[in-house]
Amino acid sequence: MATTYRVIHRTEYRYEADVSPSYSQLHLAPRDLPGQRCLSTEIVVDPTPDDYRERVDFFGNRVAYVAIQEPHRSLTVTATSIVDVEDLGSGVSLFADRPWEEVRDHVRATHTPDAIDAVQFVLDSPVVAASPLFSEYAAPSFPPGRHLLDAVTDLSSRIHRDFTYKPGATSVGTTLDDVFARREGVCQDFAQVGIACLRSVGLPARYVSGYLETDPPPGRPKLDGADVSHAWLSVYVPQGGWVGVDPTNDQLVSDRYVTTAYGRDYSDVPPLSGVMYTEGRAERPRVLVDVVALPG
Repeated sequence: MATTYRVIHRTEYRYEADVSPSYSQLHLAPRDLPGQRCLSTEIVVDPTPDDYRERVDFFGNRVAYVAIQEPHRSLTVTATSIVDVEDLGSGVSLFADRPWEEVRDHVRATHTPDAIDAVQFVLDSPVVAASPLFSEYAAPSFPPGRHLLDAVTDLSSRIHRDFTYKPGATSVGTTLDDVFARREGVCQDFAQVGIACLRSVGLPARYVSGYLETDPPPGRPKLDGADVSHAWLSVYVPQGGWVGVDPTNDQLVSDRYVTTAYGRDYSDVPPLSGVMYTEGRAERPRVLVDVVALPG
């Protein structure tokens, strides 16, 4: 049975002086995947853009391009989506219960379309590169002969235990080596640490952005805007597809997760990115996210 979610992602920018023009790229529309179907997405931009286009990128993500030519001192982007999500956790292939080295070697030696696609996620990317630093950290989770899923979930648990979740401790410009040295950051940092570890032992791993349905404190109502965008990683399992793992919450991805986009690392799929021309400063953007399971 599928769970139907309404996801609202609203981002507000304020500027000290007029901005003209501004150009933005948006990864805000959930994609269709095994176990996930996007029923509708509406993206509203204020002020009304002079140019709005949608396309599908190299990874199959839905991307919107926005251009605003008129002078403006604020920009608001609101994406509202209805998404069906099923829990596919029980559908992992038997490869997940095989030695991780067997999976690594299978990807290298097999020439099926899925395996060929997975190979690119073993390679270094703009933000995440394999290195002895990360292979050494991964080593205790990947002794010879350990089953793939056991090894990956153990690595996720160690990242969850060893790293402190601390909003503001890092920025988009913080390097992965700095994150590793500080042992603190946010979900995108923890996902990329996990990806670096998996690539360093030869396994395909990709970065996933999206949302997680959260619960309010016991006895209290869920507040509007209380959710946040989220990030996790997925590892390739031959004959089973990609299995999502969330180091921030130390769990496998389930039907409480909504996937927006995936790529090699964060730089491929930021929710909003762009260029603006102004002589004034921009305030820190205000982001409000609601993920609500709909009745029935």
